[in-house]
Amino acid sequence: MEKFPLKGSREAAAEGNSYITAYQTVMKKSNGHTNGAGGDSDLDGSFRDHPLAQHSKLTTSLTAAGTDDEDMIDITPRSSPGDVIGGGGGGGSSSGYHRETATESDTERDFGHLGGGGGGGGGGGNHHSQRTMHQLHHQHVPTHSAFGDPMDGALSFYGSSDVQDDIPGIGQYEDFHTIDWQRDIARDRMRHRYIVKKRQDSLWDLIKGSIDAGSGWLCVLLVGIAAGCVAGMVDIGASWMSDLKHGICPPAFWFNREQCCYPAKQSVFEEGNCSTWKTWPEIFGLDRNGTGPYIVAYIWYVLWALLFASLSASLVRMFAPYACGSGIPEIKTILSGFIIRGYLGKWTLLIKSVGLMLSVSAGLTLGKEGPMVHIASCIGNIFSHVFPKYGRNEAKKREILSAAAAAGVSVAFGAPIGGVLFSLEEVSYYFPLKTLWRSFFCALIAAFVLRSLTPFGNEHSVLFFVEYNKPWIFFELIPFVFLGIMGGVIGTFFIKANLWWCRYRKFSKLGQYPVMEVLFVTLVTGIICYPNPFTRMNMNELIFLLVSKCSPGDVTNPLCDYKRMNITTGNTIIEVTEPGPGVYSSIWLLMLTFILKLALTIFTFGMKVPAGLFIPSLLLGAIMGRIVGIGVEQFAYSYPNIWFFTGECADSNLITPGLYAVVGAAAVLGGVTRMTVSLVVIMFELTGGVRYIVPLMAAAMASKWVGDALGRQGIYDAHIALNGYPFLDSKEEFAHTTLAADVMQPKRNETLNVITQDSMTVDDVENLLKETEHNGYPVVVSRENQYLVGFVLRRDLNLAIGNAKRLIEGISSSSIVLFTSTQPIQNLGPQPLKLKKILDMAPITVTDQTPMETVVDMFRKLGLRQTLVTHNGRLLGVITKKDVLRHVKQMDNEDPNTVLFN
Repeated sequence: MEKFPLKGSREAAAEGNSYITAYQTVMKKSNGHTNGAGGDSDLDGSFRDHPLAQHSKLTTSLTAAGTDDEDMIDITPRSSPGDVIGGGGGGGSSSGYHRETATESDTERDFGHLGGGGGGGGGGGNHHSQRTMHQLHHQHVPTHSAFGDPMDGALSFYGSSDVQDDIPGIGQYEDFHTIDWQRDIARDRMRHRYIVKKRQDSLWDLIKGSIDAGSGWLCVLLVGIAAGCVAGMVDIGASWMSDLKHGICPPAFWFNREQCCYPAKQSVFEEGNCSTWKTWPEIFGLDRNGTGPYIVAYIWYVLWALLFASLSASLVRMFAPYACGSGIPEIKTILSGFIIRGYLGKWTLLIKSVGLMLSVSAGLTLGKEGPMVHIASCIGNIFSHVFPKYGRNEAKKREILSAAAAAGVSVAFGAPIGGVLFSLEEVSYYFPLKTLWRSFFCALIAAFVLRSLTPFGNEHSVLFFVEYNKPWIFFELIPFVFLGIMGGVIGTFFIKANLWWCRYRKFSKLGQYPVMEVLFVTLVTGIICYPNPFTRMNMNELIFLLVSKCSPGDVTNPLCDYKRMNITTGNTIIEVTEPGPGVYSSIWLLMLTFILKLALTIFTFGMKVPAGLFIPSLLLGAIMGRIVGIGVEQFAYSYPNIWFFTGECADSNLITPGLYAVVGAAAVLGGVTRMTVSLVVIMFELTGGVRYIVPLMAAAMASKWVGDALGRQGIYDAHIALNGYPFLDSKEEFAHTTLAADVMQPKRNETLNVITQDSMTVDDVENLLKETEHNGYPVVVSRENQYLVGFVLRRDLNLAIGNAKRLIEGISSSSIVLFTSTQPIQNLGPQPLKLKKILDMAPITVTDQTPMETVVDMFRKLGLRQTLVTHNGRLLGVITKKDVLRHVKQMDNEDPNTVLFN
């Protein structure tokens, strides 16, 4: 961060009284210039703040004569709840030092938070009045003011793509730490203001500004294209390997069963009408039917499942441990501002994609829809680093990740609008309007690319397309609401049972053998699922079978085994359908399937393989809905003269069991995830049944009400709490009456670890860093006079001191550490170390009497990392996000030690 006037640029500043002219001249002269050890840099650094706050007053002349380097300003702005503040970073470059990130993993990086010369900071918007350049030359600015108009005069901004930073790592975040939304957003505002200002200088700057403005749209375009391509490959691979457990297509082994038997229009229940497709008994010279062939097919089914599952678990364990599970809980946590390095890296993307194909093909009770959100987010993270605007700013990067999450749902279900709403309602923490537009665009592109690439007909334009030509009647709202209630009950039972098993796995020896657990669950799944034709088939096929309507000529589907007859009542003819033996046997098989799938999903979700919950939840609800629909259908035709059926069932069959399957699927998925709006949109996009939005809404609301009454958290929030991630749910309210003084650290009778602005040596600061583990330290005037000066991060202190010892001559352990712009009156010792550039001089503060309800809202809505507590201007303590989370859990009578990370 540069001070005012610019260090090393006295000649330029002396050329005239125009600050802009001085800045432009310095930019030309100082490019690539360094001042040597201990000196401050030229403009070849990261974003500089606007110099409108300093310890000494501004002079009325911009000439370099009489200007001391130590009188230059250095601030790090933060926005308060009512202010709009721009942010920038430090300037200065050391000899030959370039940006590097030694602690980064894969592409989950924080490229641009490298402050030059030890500084991350910047100037921001003035919430009072805008000042002209002329006024700046002739007015004094209050000491320590963090406000000013960054458009007045020249700006050197933080994170520029064509400059090198001074101290590698300044302003970055450690693994498992929380980002500072306000600092990152302020930094981007400063960068944007600088670009807008530079557009007037030349045609090239105008072109660069236009490219920067469109980089967000270009980034989400690339993310959508890549997500669609990856989803297409996953779908093709999973479909082929799933059918490989049953047989192979000798003419073209890369064909799945549907492609191999396409001319014969093979049904899932009629394998004998396709001579091209060969089952494994036929490959070994046996007949297709019989006891021997059945045993051979059974064995090959289980062996292929074990092979696929072992490969998936081994790949995850060896190459990408973060590739297991759904990924949505972690994506929610990352989008809330948490750093998990490597979770969105290239290895995670590769192993998650391959492992997902293998785990789905193994026949495990899981889906690929949730992991597709994780895969798309990995793609979004990787592409964000192509554009420095997003790759170097963690807050901006999360805008791309929100759009990528929408694309993940879009390619998983073929539901682009539902994907956008899912990202808004369930995943994203910060969702401005421009992110909504870009998410819509990204989801559209992803769905279009997948629809263009997939060879499976129209499956992914609408995943479970149905065409119901009969309207629902008012009476059916009763069974629809009943399905919603049951969905809430089933969802809550599943959440509690799965959490119990995951907690047992986590704290027992079982967690030490993840591959063996996967193989055992796969073996049990294969053995018990093969005999039942409903559990043997692919879950997507079974859901489509359950939501489909029965036509008079449909003899292949056992759910449609009806005896149809016409009876005359008065002057009307009514078609009566009597269930045949196929329907009754199917109902029993579906009940068994429901129990098996529910139990297997409880034990499967959370294993060390990629696993989603959407499809298993939809399947459970579809089974329940289809059974209820068959019952309502028979009730309507057994008692057609009841008053609520009068006039409704006079001329045709109005009860559609497939519709009940759709509503039941929405109910159980809502009970598991607690989604509402996005759930309804996803369901009618899945099925194409727009006229059934009201039944879906009724079931979704009933499911959420019942689920919330039985347990507050959905499955993703429950797993966030189980893993101890620091996630402040913006949907929950804090209704307690505690104060900031009750939560702050340290307590009133304990010692507060602080750094003084001009009386501590390097050795004192290093000892403080060794003896404490705080992520940051308040800077005060003195230990006796603890009035707040600013706040400095632990990471920045370590980096700045280490860099100074390497590069600045005269710095020793007895050097005084200065966080001010003035030299000590008597300095007979070694050269002081000046660290004002890394000092945040505008930290957000609250008083000790501030209600914790207000503090919690500040952390949620501003994305704070910490806030300082004062009393009559004197510093009392610090409240971090971890302190807030622990306090919330204490107030809710939960264990506060479950919050594991900083």
